[in-house]
Amino acid sequence: MGSRSRERRSEAVQSTNDSSALSKSSLAARGYVHDAFAALLVPGTARRAPLIHRGYYVRARAVRHCVRAFVERTCAAPGSPRAQILSLGAGSDSLYFRLKTAGRLAEAAVWEVDFPDVAERKAQRIRDTPDLCALTGPFQRGDPGSNLCFESSDYRILGLDLRQLQRLDQALAAAGLDAAAPTLLLAEAVLTYLEPDDAAALIAWAAQRFSNAIFVVYEQMRPQDAFGEFMQQHFRHLNSPLHGLDRFPDAEAQQKRFLQAGWTACRAMDLNEFYRCFLPAEERRRVENLEPFDEFEEWHLKCAHYFILAASRGDSLSQTLVFPPSETFPRIDPASPSGVFPASVVTGDTQGPGLRRYGHASVLLSPGVIFSAGGFGEQEGRHCRVSKFHMLLRDSDFEWKGNQIGSWGTGAQWDGRLYHTMTRLSDTQALVLGGRLSPVTPALGILQLSYEKEDNSSEDPNVTVTKFGPEDSTLSRWRHSTTEVSCENQKYLFVYGGRSVAEPVLSDWHFLHVGTMTWVRIPVEGEGPEGRHSHSACSWQGGALIAGGLGASEEPLSSVFFLKPITCGFLWESIAIQPPITPRYSHTAHVVNGKLLLVGGVWIHSPAVPGVTVIDLSTGLSFEYQIDTTCVPWPLMLHNHTSILFPEEQQLLLLGGGGNCFSFGTHFNPHTVTLDLSSLSARQ
Repeated sequence: MGSRSRERRSEAVQSTNDSSALSKSSLAARGYVHDAFAALLVPGTARRAPLIHRGYYVRARAVRHCVRAFVERTCAAPGSPRAQILSLGAGSDSLYFRLKTAGRLAEAAVWEVDFPDVAERKAQRIRDTPDLCALTGPFQRGDPGSNLCFESSDYRILGLDLRQLQRLDQALAAAGLDAAAPTLLLAEAVLTYLEPDDAAALIAWAAQRFSNAIFVVYEQMRPQDAFGEFMQQHFRHLNSPLHGLDRFPDAEAQQKRFLQAGWTACRAMDLNEFYRCFLPAEERRRVENLEPFDEFEEWHLKCAHYFILAASRGDSLSQTLVFPPSETFPRIDPASPSGVFPASVVTGDTQGPGLRRYGHASVLLSPGVIFSAGGFGEQEGRHCRVSKFHMLLRDSDFEWKGNQIGSWGTGAQWDGRLYHTMTRLSDTQALVLGGRLSPVTPALGILQLSYEKEDNSSEDPNVTVTKFGPEDSTLSRWRHSTTEVSCENQKYLFVYGGRSVAEPVLSDWHFLHVGTMTWVRIPVEGEGPEGRHSHSACSWQGGALIAGGLGASEEPLSSVFFLKPITCGFLWESIAIQPPITPRYSHTAHVVNGKLLLVGGVWIHSPAVPGVTVIDLSTGLSFEYQIDTTCVPWPLMLHNHTSILFPEEQQLLLLGGGGNCFSFGTHFNPHTVTLDLSSLSARQ
């Protein structure tokens, strides 16, 4: 790589510090963490989204956890050597000031290293801010030509390139860093911006240089799946590509990386595990209630693609002091694949506007008409709550063609809801229940959508929206399910679960009589499922199958329940499944020849990518099928999507899907995709 190219990359990496610093300042302003100094160290302000806040919160807590464990261990004994914290790529982080205010630096000191421009800018900011100078005490600059930008009795800032190890070693020694003293090295989103050989040299240098040390690392992993690919695309677009992820793609590989470099012990975990195992339940509840939030899929996926690692050397320090044995985070991997479902782009899909949206609903009105409504997506060149409907029509050549259409007439208009349900009433009508306009605004009222197209007409079809029904609290919910069931030869829509403004999960259910559009009471016996949202539901034998979902503690569920018709109403039955399936949510489900198919979704208990779980409803046996995506554009995100089953053709159409992927941007699956289910019938 040429010197100018390396320079541009360095500038791009430095710019990530500015964005990160603003996010940390916003995090503190919203009460996620106590940090009075973040705003003093960065010019300007920015209000970040709740998803960004959560992501930076778990990052801050993971790093704080490691730092606190080190300081409490090394500074507890009187007369022990002064502990050292060496923050590599420290940027505008406020760690020193938080530790100083908390009285944690009486027997410790902090060294920070970053690019010369970043280090000098931070040093100048401190010199110009009286509240910060009051904490550092008397300070001075380094000698002319020195790498030392700021020096006080317990704080030093050095401007150095981490790729130049000899200069780094000499400058740190000159700045008073003692190789024999207990040392915490901190690299927070740093190593991945270095070329793999440079990162490897830095890790090995630290192992050789310090005899009694802990190295804490926070950065990205899991590049191969859809979220990981989108994450990498984002950083490539910023001209700061992530390096080494192909060599060290997961926590296990990162542990081996450090052990092979000379560290004697190491433990790494993703941020889902850290959040569940090392934060008290009370603190998790506090954070989860700070802001309205409804982006669970991207929150869990973000946490699954970042890790916190602690590697140690020396007898007195061990990674176990950072991550002591705790309640084990259950790892529930899917069974070995029983087969593969090939995926392909639907023929003719590229000839019309794509269904680039998520959080929508789709229904098969007739064998050649798929109707989709609502969600968040692309419309007229911008990202918004979608107001236009989408029709996927199959022509005489069995090719599907998409078409966007608006509502027609002077009556009610589509209100922009998402996470609603839609049920077919006839070949030309569908019923919409529930949904939301924002995380604090439910979509009220029942909508009936009527689709009209004159025979042999070349004009676009019309959709008429009719709003009716009492705007009661029954449908003030979203991420729920609506399933057609039968009782005493009458059709009902069974509405179950979801979430609302007041309740994070709902466990109630209601029956809507289709003929009269009135709510009715029907006896239901047995112990019902625990509250959940983002689950799947599908009709079977006159009842409803409820599978998975996200529970009250924001943890995915694996349970499957059958609302079974009986003489006087319904009975809840729990379906025992072997082997146990991985808990998941935000998936879709269908029944094919007595087998329940759970398609895609999000899970946090396994590093594997969700495919299709098949459950034999007569035996309870489960099987896993992978989705072969080699013939479809990548990435393909199978959450917040919809799916339509064509059992006679042994095909499953996947429509839309994607999400707001942390700070990396928003992804919409660009094409309708079909899964070939023919290998499933081969098992029968």
